[in-house]
Amino acid sequence: MEQSHVVQPGRGSEGSDEDSCNVSRVRKLLFRRMLVGVNDGRFFLGAFHCIDKQGNIVLQDAVEYRTTRRSSHSPMDTRCLGLILIPSSCRSSCHVDCSIEEQLSLLSLEKSE
Repeated sequence: MEQSHVVQPGRGSEGSDEDSCNVSRVRKLLFRRMLVGVNDGRFFLGAFHCIDKQGNIVLQDAVEYRTTRRSSHSPMDTRCLGLILIPSSCRSSCHVDCSIEEQLSLLSLEKSE
């Protein structure tokens, strides 16, 4: 995972330029590998499928990763889940896999906004 880019739902009114900008940014993330962390320490890795206005994320072909013990050297348990919805209230982190060039272009977009 190279990129740490958090996806946030749009806050503007419907049909505004901000909404169309957010939609185009999210479309670029479709079917990318995404690693989402939740509050209880688990992580889910899957292909980004969609996000709703409340910020809930849907991943397809998702795999759950969790530690069996609290020590940092304990092995990770994995479980294949398929299509899952991760509520925004449970999400603690969100990372998208992308190239260095895409990271730099995202940084230049964020500076100009």
